[in-house]
Amino acid sequence: RLFAKNTVLAKSRFWYFMKKLNKAKKSGGELLAVNELFDKGPTKVKNYGIWLRYESRTNTHNMYKEFRDVTINGAVSQMYSEMAGRHRAHPNTIQIINTATLMASECKREHMTEMHDSKLKYPVIRKMPLVSKKLRTTFTAKRPTTFAR
Repeated sequence: RLFAKNTVLAKSRFWYFMKKLNKAKKSGGELLAVNELFDKGPTKVKNYGIWLRYESRTNTHNMYKEFRDVTINGAVSQMYSEMAGRHRAHPNTIQIINTATLMASECKREHMTEMHDSKLKYPVIRKMPLVSKKLRTTFTAKRPTTFAR
C-alpha cells in the first residue's frame, strides 16, 4: 500500500520501493492497475499508528506516530504536515513502513490516550447575537454580550 497525491507520484514511489526491495526495475516490469483505496466507515473517528523512516539533514531515523482521524488518508496527511513542521522533513524523504488501526488500549502516546476518556467535556460556545446592519459600528464603548437573551 502506497500513499501519494496522484497516480504519477504513486507509480514513481512504487518503482522506487520495488528497486530497493526486490531488485525489480521499471524496464523489467509492468503496472497493471493503480487503485485508490477507501475506508469502510469514514464517519467514525479511529486511532491510527504509523511506522515510518525519514531522512533528516544528518541521518536516517525510524519513528512511530499516532493520529486520530476518520480515514487513514487523513491520518497520513496529518503525519506529512507534522513531519514538515516538527522535523523539517520533505515528503519525498519520508517512507511509510506500516500503518495500522489501533484499539484504545493499544495507544501509547499521551495526546491519544487523553481523548479516550468517556467523561470528556467541551466548553459550550455561545454565538454572538446578530446586530442589524444600521446599528452596527466598528468601535463600541461597551463589551459585547456573548449570551443570547
